[in-house]
Amino acid sequence: MMDKLIFGRYIPGDSWIHKLDPRAKLMGSMFFIGIIFLANNWQTYFLLFLFTMFVIQLSKIKLSFFINGVKPLIWLILFTVILQVLFTGGGTVYFSWGPIVVSQEGLLNGIFIFCRFVLIIFMSTLLTLTTMPLSLTDAIEYLLRPLVFLKVPVYEIALMLSIALRFVPTLMDETEKIMNAQRARGVDFGEGNVFQQMKAIVPLLIPLFVSSFNRAEELATAMEARGYQGGEGRTKYRQLKWASRDNLVIIGYGLLTVALVALRA
Repeated sequence: MMDKLIFGRYIPGDSWIHKLDPRAKLMGSMFFIGIIFLANNWQTYFLLFLFTMFVIQLSKIKLSFFINGVKPLIWLILFTVILQVLFTGGGTVYFSWGPIVVSQEGLLNGIFIFCRFVLIIFMSTLLTLTTMPLSLTDAIEYLLRPLVFLKVPVYEIALMLSIALRFVPTLMDETEKIMNAQRARGVDFGEGNVFQQMKAIVPLLIPLFVSSFNRAEELATAMEARGYQGGEGRTKYRQLKWASRDNLVIIGYGLLTVALVALRA
């Protein structure tokens, strides 16, 4: 299952989405996550799904790839949905037992929460799939640059975010290797009840932490050996260029926002 976690991976391509300025994609993704909370009925969520499917189509990446990427997080999503269903009242009550209430409003909110999670995962994953980690770092650094006047270590923050994003797939691959090694020793991660499965995961944590700390130390040593002193005053090999297609992204999100406001109940 770990190999299906696609967040943090980059897929090279020449699609319209790939060619966008990383600043436009980053701002668009953050703005999309914000306007999701404007949706409060079937019409608005349907519009958001249509927009997301259209953007995915422009990226030339198969939809099945995104669906498989959501699967490792499905239990976390369902847990949140169940809490929303059981502890939200309103409308017709279908079941009631103490503080637990299954109502029409709770079911509706649970479905909307599920849709919201899927949309956020899809759009965030699309950002990383179509943007090189170094380009994403440049975009983060550029957008945070005004904070330099407040003595915020913008360059270091951008570097940390880039490294963390870069090593998400690496850690997943490392976890998969450790799981395969544990399976070879007789550990079964899919058998037993929930507590037994959680107990089976414990042997993964120690070697994963040790591997992560060793990798971090090696990376720090390599950076120091190359004389890394932060991004301030350094020249850029990759220059960010804002094109007319990036303006279309801003216009598109503006139109989407207007449509969401118009369709709100």
